[in-house]
Amino acid sequence: MSLLKTVDTNPVFPPRESKALPERLIAGDPAFKTWAQDVAKDDLVHTGVWEATPGETRSIKGDTFELCHILSGMVEITPDAGETVTYRAGDSFVMKPGFTGVWKTIETVRKIYVTVG
Repeated sequence: MSLLKTVDTNPVFPPRESKALPERLIAGDPAFKTWAQDVAKDDLVHTGVWEATPGETRSIKGDTFELCHILSGMVEITPDAGETVTYRAGDSFVMKPGFTGVWKTIETVRKIYVTVG
């Protein structure tokens, strides 16, 4: 097993497809695609590419730490009791454990993710 992993930002294998959970859906009908690419540390660390179509959902991180790097598209993230931040292609951010807020996909977004937790 190699300890170096390249993240394929345009994977050719089929993604896992899903929709927003009804209890988290705020607006629209966003669809999600996940191309999981690596798992490590006894299933605690996950890496891959994720895509979402426009819509608005509640984001709840629980015990999970997530690093995101936006490849394309645009999102607005509003932490509970916080100000809205806009992220576009080339931007990176972290959602720490305990984060709750609103994730609004303005333009179909594709990101690299690394989750720990």
